[in-house]
Amino acid sequence: MGAPDFSGRDVVKALTKNRFAIVDRTGSHVKLRYEHPTNDDDIRVVSVPQHDRIRTGTLRNIADQSGAEDFEKWCQWIDRQC
Repeated sequence: MGAPDFSGRDVVKALTKNRFAIVDRTGSHVKLRYEHPTNDDDIRVVSVPQHDRIRTGTLRNIADQSGAEDFEKWCQWIDRQC
């Protein structure tokens, strides 16, 4: 896979389809929160910039914050959700 090309809207759409809830919008960023259904200790908060194209480094940070173990697979997953 080449350089990933996702917008903030793409990432938010994919995450909200998978148990992440929008909790705040500040300026050009959307903050999402994930709470695991059975493990109260598994809470993740992700901030996604609402840019037309998110840079690869920022996407890697979002993937890490959302719990991804493999960046390439996470990008493929985002692509399938859009």
